[in-house]
Amino acid sequence: MDRQNIVERHHPELTKWDPLSPFTVGNGEFAFSCDITGLQSFPEQYEVPLGTQSHWGWHFTGGHNRFTEKDAAYQMFDTYGRLVGYPMKPGDKAEAYHWLRQNPHRLHLGRISFRFLGESGEEAQASDVTNIRQKLNLWTGTITSEYTVQGVPVRVTTACHSEKDTVGVHVESPLIGKGRLQVFVRFPGPDMIHTAWAKSVFPDWENDDRHSTELAEVQEHRALLKRSMDEDGYEVAWEWSSGRLLKTGAHEVTLLPGSESDTLEFSVGFATQSPETPSFRDIEASSERYWESFWMNGAAIDFAGSSDPRAFELERRVVLSQFLCAMHSGGSLPPQETGLMYNSWFGKAHLEMHWWHASHFPLWGREQYLQKSMGWYRDILPIARDLAASQGYEGARWPKMVGFDGKPCPSAVAPGLIWQQPHPMVMAGLLYEANPTRETLEHYRDIVFESADFMVSYAHLDEEKRVYDLGPPLIPSQECHPLSGSKNPPYELEYWKHGLELAIQWAERLGVEANPRWAEVAASMAPPPQEDGVYLAHELCTDTFTEKNRDHPSMVAALGVLPGTLIDPEAMRRTLHKVKEVWMWDSAWGWDFPMCAMTAARLGEPELAIDFLLMDATKNTYLTNGHNYQRPGLTAYLPGNGGVLTAIAMMAAGWKGYEGEPNPGFPRDGSWTVKWEGLKPWM
Repeated sequence: MDRQNIVERHHPELTKWDPLSPFTVGNGEFAFSCDITGLQSFPEQYEVPLGTQSHWGWHFTGGHNRFTEKDAAYQMFDTYGRLVGYPMKPGDKAEAYHWLRQNPHRLHLGRISFRFLGESGEEAQASDVTNIRQKLNLWTGTITSEYTVQGVPVRVTTACHSEKDTVGVHVESPLIGKGRLQVFVRFPGPDMIHTAWAKSVFPDWENDDRHSTELAEVQEHRALLKRSMDEDGYEVAWEWSSGRLLKTGAHEVTLLPGSESDTLEFSVGFATQSPETPSFRDIEASSERYWESFWMNGAAIDFAGSSDPRAFELERRVVLSQFLCAMHSGGSLPPQETGLMYNSWFGKAHLEMHWWHASHFPLWGREQYLQKSMGWYRDILPIARDLAASQGYEGARWPKMVGFDGKPCPSAVAPGLIWQQPHPMVMAGLLYEANPTRETLEHYRDIVFESADFMVSYAHLDEEKRVYDLGPPLIPSQECHPLSGSKNPPYELEYWKHGLELAIQWAERLGVEANPRWAEVAASMAPPPQEDGVYLAHELCTDTFTEKNRDHPSMVAALGVLPGTLIDPEAMRRTLHKVKEVWMWDSAWGWDFPMCAMTAARLGEPELAIDFLLMDATKNTYLTNGHNYQRPGLTAYLPGNGGVLTAIAMMAAGWKGYEGEPNPGFPRDGSWTVKWEGLKPWM
């Protein structure tokens, strides 16, 4: 396959300001998003911040131990005759509630910007930037930006080193020699100053006294800045080809380039200590090698020759999603839902989304990207054990909303979710299939076994029916249901069975005795609830398709995302068609569309799978930069991108036990030409 051709026909390009689609360079651990100038010169033109973020840059307001989980207010919920506490509301401990929810939070490490000057010395505005042509080269991972400022041409190349958290920039413009182009770095305050999610997205450019920026070292062509805030800090190194550096504000440093040339090169590196600043040429070459290797290894798919007019758009989404997921979802931590673009939910990860972010990597032959973050589960295993024990359960209960430290935080929803529990087991299984060795089995043994131990401890035996129930209390993955009034959601029931059977298989492969309760509970899960021949959101919800037909239609995941061993296929077919007909799709989320496509594919309805995958809905919008738009303020949603890649792999390569013709998720009427290599079947 001509992989380079497939990729290059989808390079994103802009010819005007687009407040929703900044382009980004990055390496999986660090990312830098820019406006059409190639830097972050006019952030006010964008609906969301132009972020500079990493997996290591975090901050605790007021210190690391200002509050602990013991300081939160816990509401007690009856759990089959015993009370279990969940921190769902602030109660009389609002300060602790909001601090724990917001801390640690991910840092915006610094804004790197041009300052353009007019002939009379006034500062140019965004409206002065015209004749725009910006391209993100997916094959090399670099951005080229061409434009004029008050009629004077500027050309900028922006790149990120593949192994160092360093941005490299090459600038060509007569403005340099005329002294009308400057570069500055400005640092925001570290705190989350709003308790509302929407306001906390933006960095704090006030409160200068809450942090410090020290120009620690200045040489002829290099400087080192030290940043500190409370007990946290990091360093920034800046290297340039010509000019001199000045501190122009409490938290701003400006480079005045030399006037002897119309060319300027510089690099800015970030690290907890001693950041490196390779030359721009080294950074550019590193990026080119990295991204070419990425595209040449792993799987590829090509829809060229399809007569369905939607094929090109789907291929665009697939190509851009591979790029974005490698950059934002393939690092050493489970990512936040906006990746390394900007903070959402205070920069924290949602572990129920980790599967959607990263399960596709092994299916596309890039399992190493999932391996990077799976080690984190081993690191936080003691915290997961403590969480389970604090609620009277065995094993390890994985939290939902977490910072790098893995500690759960209070929330109106997060503490009540359970569907993140089998995720690390399934992802470990995908890694075993990619590398079926005893070493893999031993590496993830504790994660799999202790996850299963919690699951059997959590399930409750109905003595009369002789089945195991889930909840109450629980909140299903369709989060609009109450903690104390939800019981036996179909997806969670099927997932519990699947996860426990995986644990049994894991023990067999290791040649060790499995916990006998794993098989007992797996064999006796409660039947997924139905009414009028369709599956309900959960057993206690009789208005699933009237008043509760919003948020995630997650009942369909029980046969599609999962094998559906508890599911009647015809009942699920009716359910899926009902969902398509009555669901409030503007209330759904980006991963719901590929989720439904997977169910349609497994039911043998490929036309419906394509219809779901490309449904015309706001939450299924994919912007010029490839990000999955959800709503104002949430213009990037990586679970949608990851979901597309998982669904496409399944629709092309099939699933375990499928023995039909190739490409089972694509119509067979001749409207789709699907060529691929390297994809692996879904479970």
